[in-house]
Amino acid sequence: MTIRGISHLTFIVRDLDRSARLLSEGLGADEVYDSGDKRFSLSGEKFFVLSGVWLALMEGEPVERSYRHVAFAIDDADLPRYTAQLQTLGVEIKPPRPRVDGEGQSLYFYDYDNNLFELHTGTLAQRLARYTR
Repeated sequence: MTIRGISHLTFIVRDLDRSARLLSEGLGADEVYDSGDKRFSLSGEKFFVLSGVWLALMEGEPVERSYRHVAFAIDDADLPRYTAQLQTLGVEIKPPRPRVDGEGQSLYFYDYDNNLFELHTGTLAQRLARYTR
């Protein structure tokens, strides 16, 4: 038996259409499924693919805020474009946390339902190299 990787990530949201707009317009995800009136799962849902990762949005009551988050890798040059797109969509962008040189930049934002996301420009290898200096 071997874990092959992550199958999908599910986020609980109040408004599927509004959150779908955030994933598609804000992050560039492709919507591949909308349950509509059908219920194969616990509630209405939409599926997306973002850089080969299956993301699911499911209707429900959002969670409380925490630092639990998903981080997507981006290039430094794309950070301003994503910042502008997310500001246009009205999500709450958090101030950056203190960083040390060589660990990459991050853009943290809460969606409309307290899910925390990060767009990060560094890699694990870069961070480990910096932390072990």
